[in-house]
Amino acid sequence: MSEGPRALLLETSGRRGVVALAAGARLLASRALDESRRNARDLAPAVAELLAGAGWKARQLEAVYVSLGPGSYTGLRVGVMSAKALAYATGCALIGVETFGAVARQAPAVTERLDVIADAQKDNVYLQGFVREGDAWRPAGPLTITPLADWLARRDPAAAVSGPGLAKYGDRLPADVPRVPAELREPGAESLLALGLARYNADERDDPFALGPIYLRPSSAEEQWQARSL
Repeated sequence: MSEGPRALLLETSGRRGVVALAAGARLLASRALDESRRNARDLAPAVAELLAGAGWKARQLEAVYVSLGPGSYTGLRVGVMSAKALAYATGCALIGVETFGAVARQAPAVTERLDVIADAQKDNVYLQGFVREGDAWRPAGPLTITPLADWLARRDPAAAVSGPGLAKYGDRLPADVPRVPAELREPGAESLLALGLARYNADERDDPFALGPIYLRPSSAEEQWQARSL
């Protein structure tokens, strides 16, 4: 009996990218992308190596789960475009996963409310709140870009904090703010797999021509171009 869909996982939203293979809910193999090189240079060889190790051909994949962000502009572009190209070429299901949802899923079971943050530059943070419902997390509001000072002034004191933004802004938080352990603040392959498989089993699919990364704001290069055009 089949374990479930053969899937490729692509997580390139942060500095520590990872690619992985899964059969159903079982993670088979994973490889961290080299932090000293751009994901574009390391991603394709990593995928080829994992497929070869599993004895799979790309055309045998039934799904590709890809982290959508927010996060690194370069990493997200590479990851999402690679997933779209693979889905288009092989006909496998394309499943996008919101990165902050994956981060929230990793919070300890005792956590009931959670703020996930990431650096949005210029002393701003990507911010989204979550509320636990049983074993799952429900967004408490939309993903936003918020000045760090504004969030600190109005944040829910009962909410724990997680996300890659703590690496930069953790020392700006009051000492008594509960923090998710450092090893759980970056999206992992297990969380990407769980959320991607849930969408796959619910018959949710994304359009390879329409799916895009979650940015909310222009990149630094785009902002500079716009400033020169004024």
